[in-house]
Amino acid sequence: MGLGLLIVILKSIALRTGDEHFSRAARFWAKIFGINFAIGVVTGIPMEFQFGTNWAEFSKAAGGVIGQTLAMEGVFSFFLESTFLGLFLYGEKKLGRVGHWWAAFLVFVGSWLSGYFIVATDAWMQHPVGYQLGAHHEIELTSFWGLLLNKWALWQYAHTMLGAVQTGCFVMAAVGAFYILSHRDPFYGRTFLKIGVLVGALAALLQLSPSGDMQGKMITQYQPTTLAAMEGLFESQDGAPLAILGQPNVAKRTLDNPLVVPNMLSFLTYKKWTAHVQGLNDFPEDQWPDKIELLYFSYHVMVGLGTMFIAIMVLSAFLLWRKKLFEARWMLWVIMLSVPLPYIANTAGWLTAELGRQPWLIYGLMRTAHGFSPRVNAGNAWFTLIGFMGLYTVLAILWLFLVYREIEIGPEPEARPAAEALDPSVAA
Repeated sequence: MGLGLLIVILKSIALRTGDEHFSRAARFWAKIFGINFAIGVVTGIPMEFQFGTNWAEFSKAAGGVIGQTLAMEGVFSFFLESTFLGLFLYGEKKLGRVGHWWAAFLVFVGSWLSGYFIVATDAWMQHPVGYQLGAHHEIELTSFWGLLLNKWALWQYAHTMLGAVQTGCFVMAAVGAFYILSHRDPFYGRTFLKIGVLVGALAALLQLSPSGDMQGKMITQYQPTTLAAMEGLFESQDGAPLAILGQPNVAKRTLDNPLVVPNMLSFLTYKKWTAHVQGLNDFPEDQWPDKIELLYFSYHVMVGLGTMFIAIMVLSAFLLWRKKLFEARWMLWVIMLSVPLPYIANTAGWLTAELGRQPWLIYGLMRTAHGFSPRVNAGNAWFTLIGFMGLYTVLAILWLFLVYREIEIGPEPEARPAAEALDPSVAA
């Protein structure tokens, strides 16, 4: 989804300037987008099937609600994205410059619309709105627009998509850094690095505020137990500290070896240095998240990496402004080696969201223990899980191979022999 935005930016520059360089760059990234899209389809379809196979009780109770957004994701956004991706990849000569730009734009719209419908589904599970309970305790949708415009969904979507943009920016900037460091396709390397860094710096700052800040306020208001577990706050406090480091000790109800900023959690959540923040002791233990330690560390990994992204991208943007980035080999190495980190941060963020909702499958309405398929035993679940893990490992290796091959070929392979003849360092 992050690449979708960056491809539109490249095509927009190409359309405005008429420079074929940017069109070639967009086509190069469209191939990598296509690889990601294919892997996403193959891995995503089994996830939707799980609603019926592994979570039958949940689907029976809430299918009338979540079926709305999931159906729209498939019927509207998926077909929009896939149709125009085909046109973008294979129809440039027929569409012309303007038509090809529209194809890129509609691929971007389709991918981001798909993301919204999926996030809106998860957001309803986090903060259910627009429903009523039927005669047989089934959950009935009473407000379609309430479901789509759930305020939790709006901020969660912003936070999620900014994470996707940062991932795309790090990948694009890293490929640019690789091309510059290896003295091959340096013109494209500078383009990829410049766009990746500028868009990435903006996305990293917006991820902190307002999206991260407002997501935190939503958790404070509607999921106070989640907030307490994320911060390792076992006792309610006035002027609660913000935990930078530490290890939650659930048995002793303490945070071991803490490194904290005094009063900061109160300020971040309520904008008052002495505000009262509820700890886990204010809630029954059967309402605590099941895996407090994993939730705590997932949250802190996400926040720590997000802070690193701001530092890396803002510093890179500063060096770009000073016209020193392309020669700063140490910074290029930092960018290139940081490629895995956004994937880790996004995974940690989703772990935080889903672990934090526990023990609820639908917050306040249905517990996770009541939502699974009663006829699917643990052995069945383990068998299919191990099978999918093996299949996804093969797909991951295939994905890495295909992406590496496209990067190795480069955006303008036919021009490399001539460039190598003129400049031997290009072939080095």
